[in-house]
Amino acid sequence: MSVQDMPTLDAILNSICTVLLIVGWVLIRQKKRDAHRAFMISAFVVSLAFLACYLYYHFQVGSVKFTGQGLVRTVYFTILISHTILAMVVAPMVLITLSRGLSKKFDKHKMIARWTLPIWLYVSVTGVLVYLMLYQWFPAA
Repeated sequence: MSVQDMPTLDAILNSICTVLLIVGWVLIRQKKRDAHRAFMISAFVVSLAFLACYLYYHFQVGSVKFTGQGLVRTVYFTILISHTILAMVVAPMVLITLSRGLSKKFDKHKMIARWTLPIWLYVSVTGVLVYLMLYQWFPAA
């Protein structure tokens, strides 16, 4: 795998994370706590793998210029900025949520998880959108 393949790997990891988060949410709604825990830990591990790949790629390549013009440029940067800000916000939230769940502080876990899950999902889904817009739909010439 070359460094140029890393953005695709990142999009795949974000997609996997999204599926794991949704399944984890469904499982907790069904009161399947052990399965929920396994899926959420898996989502966390996949997110860590994403972060490692993302950082490696950008340390090697640097920034990638978005080439789309017009309204799509505004849409792209709106998604990118909200994605980036919420990714920074959700990182500590994920750690706190995971810690509270693993330490069986379920009331506190549930309080923050109600906020963590939708933000984490948004970041995962918009990560894939950013990839599609930057590398597939409007790639540099």
